[in-house]
Amino acid sequence: MDYKFALALGLPLGLGLAAFGCGIGLGRAVGSAMDAIGRQPDALTKILVAMATGCAFIEALTIYVLVLAFSLAGKI
Repeated sequence: MDYKFALALGLPLGLGLAAFGCGIGLGRAVGSAMDAIGRQPDALTKILVAMATGCAFIEALTIYVLVLAFSLAGKI
């Protein structure tokens, strides 16, 4: 097995795994925020700001992996 085959196999798998993990994380974050808003509607602004910040960090993981995949795809 040479490095080109490993990259061709690993890049889509890594990107898919990162996107799957990001989707699970975002689903849990938004679901937990909706539960918290349902329990304390007065804290809506604080909960949404914290959720949006967390979602941005979760989404950054997939963007970093996508950039890495594009940069390594040129070596195939």
